[in-house]
Amino acid sequence: MEKIFSSAKDLKEGKYVIIEGIPCKIVSIDSSKPGKHGAAKMRVTGIGVFDGQKKQLLVPSDADVEVPIIERQTAQIVSVSGGTAQLMDTTTYEVFELTIPPELSNEAAAGKEAELLCAMGKKAIIRIR
Repeated sequence: MEKIFSSAKDLKEGKYVIIEGIPCKIVSIDSSKPGKHGAAKMRVTGIGVFDGQKKQLLVPSDADVEVPIIERQTAQIVSVSGGTAQLMDTTTYEVFELTIPPELSNEAAAGKEAELLCAMGKKAIIRIR
């Protein structure tokens, strides 16, 4: 179970929604008034969690939208080579590789802890401690 359904009118900025099959963080919501024939429309703008692309979703406010189940994990950095870090999950001891975001590349070093965002089978580094 990687996603749940929620009403579009329950969405808020800073929360997450699935747009075109990609989990996105909501950056803005614009809503129009209900017209003579139908419900109010909502234009939701989101930034992709894993690719950083801007996406838009246009739905009636009473429609159901998909919301990803976002998990946060911690992993220890085992080694760094170029823009890739080899990480070990601190709970399952699973070892895997992820690309380091450019804004965190100077902080990444072996032995440090990385905070990960996990959704829909993908992982991304969001912070290094």
